[in-house]
Amino acid sequence: MTDQELNRAIQYVTACTSYGRDTVADILTTGLGEMTTLATQSSERFEREVLLEYVCQWTIKRTGQPEPLAREILGYASRWLDEVYEEISKREPESLGLISDNDDDDDGAEPV
Repeated sequence: MTDQELNRAIQYVTACTSYGRDTVADILTTGLGEMTTLATQSSERFEREVLLEYVCQWTIKRTGQPEPLAREILGYASRWLDEVYEEISKREPESLGLISDNDDDDDGAEPV
């Protein structure tokens, strides 16, 4: 995710909520940053829902923001969270457990 995309996400979420830009930026930067770090550096298998829940909990603890606020902001940013997840799964599918033993079998099914 580029800085421009992150700023667009921050602007969108700020416009959709009553929270200040600094609060939104802190939560989105923390959440998206941890998601990228975890997904690209971990050898564990992660399903989308598990990864997103972990990122939500991490963001709540890291920013010190109340859970409802962090969940709402991350919820509004779900489009960008999904884009980061998809981008990571394309670049680093083994870190998400998306490579099977039979990669030659292209049946057109999407992982996750």
